[in-house]
Amino acid sequence: MLEIKVPATSANFGPGFDSLGVALDLYNKFYIEEIEEGIIIEGCDEVYKGKENLIYKSMEECFKIVNYIPKGVHIKVEAQIPLSRGLGSSASCIVAGLLAANEISGNKLNKKDILNLATKIEDHSDNITPALFGGMTVSISHKEETLFNSISVPDKICFCAIIPKFKLSTKEARAVLPKEVSYKDAVFNISRVSMLISSLYNSNLNLLKVACEDRIHESYRGTLIDNFEEVISICEELKCLGVFLSGAGPTVIALVEEGNLEFFKRLKERLIIFNSTWSIKKLRLDNFGAVIKEIK
Repeated sequence: MLEIKVPATSANFGPGFDSLGVALDLYNKFYIEEIEEGIIIEGCDEVYKGKENLIYKSMEECFKIVNYIPKGVHIKVEAQIPLSRGLGSSASCIVAGLLAANEISGNKLNKKDILNLATKIEDHSDNITPALFGGMTVSISHKEETLFNSISVPDKICFCAIIPKFKLSTKEARAVLPKEVSYKDAVFNISRVSMLISSLYNSNLNLLKVACEDRIHESYRGTLIDNFEEVISICEELKCLGVFLSGAGPTVIALVEEGNLEFFKRLKERLIIFNSTWSIKKLRLDNFGAVIKEIK
């Protein structure tokens, strides 16, 4: 049996819409093996226990490419990444399914092949790339290929994931986005992405607050999230280094200086006014990405 451990991811990092993502130390584990016949899926809701399961569908895509026909598949999921919260739960399923299918069929694909295949399934790479390779990454599509590079994140930065109890589907979050953005807003995001990468590289934490600003998606998606503006304002009042919407939402990520435990304590106190609909997780960067191993 194979064990695949995949980290959570936060995409659309600040102004890096559909391009910047980061892997975090919150994990889904998947136990996958080929069996004599049938499809057995455990550890998820009943609705996901058939051929439409994203893990299984991703495995099928890999099997098609390498011309392998499995006798049957057994999948068991141990999930820590919450569903539909903007933390890459779908990306973790895709990556796990592809890695497992590739291993089962004889390792005919390398990691770059898997990245390209995963991006075709997910349709954008800002969650897939850090889930597969770890760390913070910038990724782009170029001539039907996904290209990426790593971005250094100072060790003194940790991540505060502010996770609501309610879900927000990516489809719904995409639907509220405008079909076009203004030249002014495009320049705004381009300049801040440049400043963000430069600030991280030089450990200039004082610039992160401004560098994390966005005009491409947050204001539109924020209308779908109860108390979104209030949560952002509270984080800023408590002197976070920067704050942004994680992925398509509804999770909010605040960048915090390591050792600033007061931020987490005071944030928890302030969020009580929202009837405990938001929970807090202190997370660190995951530098390894997906890990696969064989277990007995």
